[in-house]
Amino acid sequence: QVQLVESGGGSVQAGGSLTLSCAGAGNTYSSHCLGWFRQAPGKEREAVASIYTRDGSTYYADSVKGRFTISRDSAKNTLYLQMNSLELEDTAVYYCAAVPKLLPPWRALKDAEYIYWGQGTQVTVSS
Repeated sequence: QVQLVESGGGSVQAGGSLTLSCAGAGNTYSSHCLGWFRQAPGKEREAVASIYTRDGSTYYADSVKGRFTISRDSAKNTLYLQMNSLELEDTAVYYCAAVPKLLPPWRALKDAEYIYWGQGTQVTVSS
């Protein structure tokens, strides 16, 4: 069983930065693909970014490209999401997720593929 624990959420002004962490992620046996997803109030959960533990390939939702960076530290078993130039629309609960199989690239941002999930961390961006 994989336990994922997010941290690093909080309140920030638009244009600011936050870094989210997900402890417990990155075991290459159980987590071939790692991802960040988010859900805003009244909206469906959406993908933010994903990374393959095998080769470090990354995939981003169009809405965050150029602003967010996903990375992992295998030694610390931790997944990160560096978020820069935050916008009001980035306000959401952010979840990290993992799946013990190598997804094809066109499935890397599909939340239905992921089977392990953290409890989420709130990110609030204000003007």
